[in-house]
Amino acid sequence: MTETRRYDVAIIGAGVVGTAIARQLARYRLGTVLLERSNDVGTGTSKANTAIVHTGFDTQPGSLESSLVRRGHELLCSYARTAGVALEETGAVLVAWDAEQAARLDDVLAKAVGNGYDRATRMELEELYRQEPHLRQGATGAVAIPDESIICPWSTSVAFATEAVGAGVELRLGVDVTDAARAGGDWLLHTTTGRVRAGWVINAAGLGSDLLNRRFGHHEFTIAPRRGQLIVFDKLARALVSSIVLPVPTDRTKGVLVAPTVYGNVLLGPTAEDIEDRNDTATTTAGLSGLLDAGRRILPELVHEEVTATYAGIRAATEHRDYQITIHEDEHYACVGGIRSTGLTSSLAIAELVVGQMEAGGLSLVEAEHEPKIPDMPELAERATRAFEDARLVESDPAYGHIVCFCERVTEGEVRDALRAPVPATDVGGIRRRTRATNGRCQGFFCGADIAARVAAR
Repeated sequence: MTETRRYDVAIIGAGVVGTAIARQLARYRLGTVLLERSNDVGTGTSKANTAIVHTGFDTQPGSLESSLVRRGHELLCSYARTAGVALEETGAVLVAWDAEQAARLDDVLAKAVGNGYDRATRMELEELYRQEPHLRQGATGAVAIPDESIICPWSTSVAFATEAVGAGVELRLGVDVTDAARAGGDWLLHTTTGRVRAGWVINAAGLGSDLLNRRFGHHEFTIAPRRGQLIVFDKLARALVSSIVLPVPTDRTKGVLVAPTVYGNVLLGPTAEDIEDRNDTATTTAGLSGLLDAGRRILPELVHEEVTATYAGIRAATEHRDYQITIHEDEHYACVGGIRSTGLTSSLAIAELVVGQMEAGGLSLVEAEHEPKIPDMPELAERATRAFEDARLVESDPAYGHIVCFCERVTEGEVRDALRAPVPATDVGGIRRRTRATNGRCQGFFCGADIAARVAAR
């Protein structure tokens, strides 16, 4: 690819934040391009997290993160319901296990109020064990946070990207930005597939945002990668927990939690390991053993259940305790860095803020003739009616009655649709994130070869 046209805005990074910004810009008469180094959207930190929609009760009061998480919770929950992104309003319980932790619960409640969240309340221990009877005995106190929810993180980025592409945003995958220079009032981006010219550039490069920021002449922060390992337990464990079980947080970490997933599993984690290699998503014996020990102290029966999968995600921590969002108006450059574990929740609010500040900085925003169409995403929740269960759908197309992944009950029709979607899957991982195929108990042992053949034949 060589330089062919000028864009009003180029976004670098198609994680949940970059795709949310692309969706926001798609509402206006702009030429926008979204550049992503991998072969799909949402493949970095955005796909490997705890999949919780946070209320922001435990963020730092007065911080940018606090305000954006609070606003993002409202926006994302509304969007998920409209777009068909799996969302389950489980609520959460924050549990103290000793006298010291119990003494900090008043501070937890005060912090929640300071963050504008006033629905956190003390729970009697009798009520706690009535709601979560499988918790280990010996809790010393608890707080209920009723508005914490679980969501499908994969569908979120795909939905944002699908809406943006449908409204005219150009998505370019497999494009790595290697340098940037000013050229006649524009930015000229040098990439691995050619040059891209743009009036404004938005750096939403996640774990690489600090390195890219330096290419634009700025040094406000440095990513200090923090790895979080997690264990996914089989669906048979789902009956052990009804809500998100949170620990009393510390200054450094939110700690190890137990949470149901919208896919019907149970999640245990994450660890919080400061590492040097921002690409090191390996799980370790020590990390997983530590999680199992923590799980035993929270939900003893859980550790006797079958493990479906383990994985690790890298969080874009920095030396600062807050998001690093800066709009350089004179340079027509926006940096969206240091978006930590709450980034999924705050993504739509970040997009709203960044685009609004760019307008204040001179970007002309004229509403498009037609409002972008919110997509109707495939429902990936375990509790949803699956394609093979829909008699009318199967009658209209027998491919929806032909199951190819028996662990997750995914059909040929669903795999085909994922390969033909506006933002299509291009590999087995993309199929997994759009359909759940290969994500079940056998981890693709039965269906993996068939799915790979279908991807190759697309």
